[in-house]
Amino acid sequence: MRVTFITNYLTHHQLPFAQEMYRLLGEDFAFVATDSMEEERIRMGWALDGKKYPFFVEHDEDYGRSERLIMDCDVLICGGAHESYIHKRLEAGRLTFRYFERLYKKGRIRAFTPRGYFRKWREHTKYRSKPVYLLCAGAYVPADFSLFFAYPDKMLKWGYFPEMKTYPAEELLKEKEGIPELLWTGRMLGWKRGMDAVSMASRLKKDGQKFHLTMIGEGECLAGILEKIKQENLEKEVTVLPFQKPETVRAYMERAAIYLLTSDYEEGWGAVVNEAMNSGCAVVAGAAAGCVPYLIKHKKNGMIYRSGDVEELTALVTELLKDNTLRETLGRTAYDTIVKEWNAQHAAKCFVEFCENLEKNNVTFRTSGPMSKAPYISPKNGYVYTRKST
Repeated sequence: MRVTFITNYLTHHQLPFAQEMYRLLGEDFAFVATDSMEEERIRMGWALDGKKYPFFVEHDEDYGRSERLIMDCDVLICGGAHESYIHKRLEAGRLTFRYFERLYKKGRIRAFTPRGYFRKWREHTKYRSKPVYLLCAGAYVPADFSLFFAYPDKMLKWGYFPEMKTYPAEELLKEKEGIPELLWTGRMLGWKRGMDAVSMASRLKKDGQKFHLTMIGEGECLAGILEKIKQENLEKEVTVLPFQKPETVRAYMERAAIYLLTSDYEEGWGAVVNEAMNSGCAVVAGAAAGCVPYLIKHKKNGMIYRSGDVEELTALVTELLKDNTLRETLGRTAYDTIVKEWNAQHAAKCFVEFCENLEKNNVTFRTSGPMSKAPYISPKNGYVYTRKST
């Protein structure tokens, strides 16, 4: 079975899956990159030399080969690449998996403009009866695509699969001893809501809690965050660092007892949650982020709060600070979630099995995790869904 994965560029979030597909399929797997990485992501340490990998192809440098890989493969995965790259394949009815985050992160009202609706019908709904499936990189993806009746019974749970590490459990927990370390990482943009973490820290200090918060990142909100830290006299409790390389961030996660994800609905997935869970952190995450309903079960392998609700965020973190046993239990279970199910190796295996079954005219969805059916979750009810379903 020949599989081609076409997307904008290769990142450390996609690399483990690509490597595992190559391990399973050898030269029958290819990764085609269409664009160069943005400068901001390069500053974040995301840049990879794709040419180091035998499966990597740059579309513009080897146009003829790229077009053959896209058109002639048995299975195509299309991520962050324009529809024009795969139009001929879709028209020919060749097996294709579209790979998307949310379409309407800033509000679904945009779906109902005539021009936008027609465009989505042309790119997606038009192929609803063809062998085209949707890999949903986020729990709210099905709700967006259902607005124009695309991919009926063809939406599958998916996501991002950064590097999975294995650790001796006791060794990992030992790294987290002492005054609890809290961690927040990412671009400091408005929708990432980093200020919520600072506001939480201020409340924790006033309540007499012992903790330290490290924030890693840069962006338009950095100045405001630094000013808030100064105003609230949090210089000892909160440390702010610039962007670090991914491996350095993972080292901070390995020492952190609690990881915070404060983003709103513009967070399509949130791969840092995969990494933090894999590092044994007790994750406290807002329900709006796309990965949360897929990865976290409230008070079983993490905690979920209503995004933007600093009071609830503070209450959950306080509970973890006061209860070492609960904190460690959530961290252990979070680690197991990634190692047993939400990782590149398992995802690649599930994907290949699904495609092999399709070749036999047998559509078989897994019961959980990658390649299971993606349920419809309204963004308005995401918080309620995540709390009730756990």
